[in-house]
Amino acid sequence: MRKILSTREMLKQAQKNRYAVPAFNIHNLETLQVVVEAAGELKSPVIIAGTPSTICDYAGADYIVAMAEVASEKYDIPIAIHLDHFEDVDVIKNYIDIGFKSCMIDASKKSFEENISIVTDVVQYAHKYDAVVEAELGKLIGKEDDLIADEKDSIYTNPDDALEFVNRTEVDSLAVAIGTAHGLYKGEPKLDFDRLMEIRNKVSVPLVLHGASDVPDELVKKAISLGICKVNVATDLRIPFSNAVKKYFNEHPDANDPRKYMTPGKEAMKEIVKHKIIVCGSNGQA
Repeated sequence: MRKILSTREMLKQAQKNRYAVPAFNIHNLETLQVVVEAAGELKSPVIIAGTPSTICDYAGADYIVAMAEVASEKYDIPIAIHLDHFEDVDVIKNYIDIGFKSCMIDASKKSFEENISIVTDVVQYAHKYDAVVEAELGKLIGKEDDLIADEKDSIYTNPDDALEFVNRTEVDSLAVAIGTAHGLYKGEPKLDFDRLMEIRNKVSVPLVLHGASDVPDELVKKAISLGICKVNVATDLRIPFSNAVKKYFNEHPDANDPRKYMTPGKEAMKEIVKHKIIVCGSNGQA
């Protein structure tokens, strides 16, 4: 029987074998079911991610843990649950205590030294409980959950800073800013692959690509080939789900049964989840 894992081993395997593990942002039972069903069918390791407004304000951390535990018993694949873009250190520590084995502490809006101090605090706590920590160096434009960064605030990750940051914090993985954005793009995204290669050559920890929704598949695949081994997906899941539900209501204006109108949303989302798994190359890697 499987159990909820940290992302440590699955990302190390991805790094070694040059694929990426997808991290899908979920919101409720239905979206979690879609992700694990698709990953189970494709024999892919998977990371179930949730932002603060999902886990703290909407679904509840204890519910997410319980649902993930059921999924880990039902599907013979590595499953991790991940705190995505959390900024409150005390909340992270509390959720580690109740069963989360993977977290992202986002102090990227702080100064370099403040970022290091905050991340180090979380790392030291998490490692006592066999949990792993992801941090971010540099900023992505766009909106992630309730966090908004303007284009003028976007700062690419400096490779030398990345080396110092990883060495001083002992963080387990690093999200890098190389030109992706949260949400949908206004134009064609341009990723700085030279910067990514330089970061990869300087640091040994797994690298993470945030803002992968709406990025062309060929660019995601190239980023993976150059060292990215975790890819975050959120917006690309919500849009097909909501569009399918809207379509159902347009065709059935008197509908009131959640089992009926949620099903087409789940089916539409599942196709995207499968596609993203294949793009990441994690299918068959469980």
